Order: sequence, then structure tokens, then C-alpha cells
Amino acid sequence: MSEAAIAKKAAIVEEVTEKFKTASSVVVVDYRGLTVDEVTRLRKQLRDANVEMKVIKNSILTRAAKAAGLEGLEEVFTGPTAVAFSNEDVVAPAKIIDEFAQDAKALEIKGGIIEGKVSSVEEITALAKLPSREGLLSMLLSVLQAPVRNVAYAINAVAEKEDGDAA
Repeated sequence: MSEAAIAKKAAIVEEVTEKFKTASSVVVVDYRGLTVDEVTRLRKQLRDANVEMKVIKNSILTRAAKAAGLEGLEEVFTGPTAVAFSNEDVVAPAKIIDEFAQDAKALEIKGGIIEGKVSSVEEITALAKLPSREGLLSMLLSVLQAPVRNVAYAINAVAEKEDGDAA
């Protein structure tokens, strides 16, 4: 192998290592059996959520994971492998891929990384079942508003009762 090719592969390994280190979540999938149309639709959905999906050689992924200090991903990097990187939303890649896999049975989640920790298929699937960030914020707001709303109802009930007693 020429020195130029080795240097090029080393640069790719370095780039993927940096992606592993900076990503808030990474989902590794086996895309074997998907049609070109399905892959295109999946990539579009991921791109719309600011998630980058790449098909990368397993040898490069293994070296990058080792360089990033991620242990236990070697068995995930077998067969045709695509990797979805998200720097913003932890839940987005897992949710999109899990929902897409419901229709496209050929798509299989192999594992991933959640906030720097190697995660199993079960953990990725559990993450996918969580509500979106907006949904979680809505739930939190509802919980925070409940006591205030209950006090307002109580004050209103007392005021109506006093109006009824005065009449």
C-alpha cells in the first residue's frame, strides 16, 4: 500500500475518531437489504434532523473507536455498516432509525454510543421510545404548572362559594 493511501486512511480514521468523541449519540446499523429508495428516504429524514449518516469500512470504525477510547464496539462492526452521528439531539438518530425499521424490516440496529458511553441495541431502542425533546419539555412545563393551576382552582372555588353564600 502506498504512503499516500496510508495517509489518506489515517486522516479518515482521525476524522471518524473526532466524530465519535464529539457526537452526543451514534447509532450503528446494518442496512443490508434496503432498497436505494429506502436508503434515500432514511438519509433525508436523518438529514432533516441534523443527523449525519455515513457508510464506513469496519476496519476504519474499529480503529477510530479504539482511538476514541470506546471499548466493546468491535463485535458491532461486522457486515455492511452505516453510522448515524448526532451532535445536537441525543434521541433523534435512535428515534428516526427505530421508526424507519418498523416499516423497513431489513434495517437492523446493531448498537451505538450515547453521550460517550457504548450502548447496546436494547438501550438504543429504549432511547428511541422516549418522547422528543419538545415532548419532554411540554411534560415538564405541565408538571410545573399543575400546582399553580390547582391553587387558582381552589381560590376560584372559595370565591364562588362566598358569592353563593352572600346571595
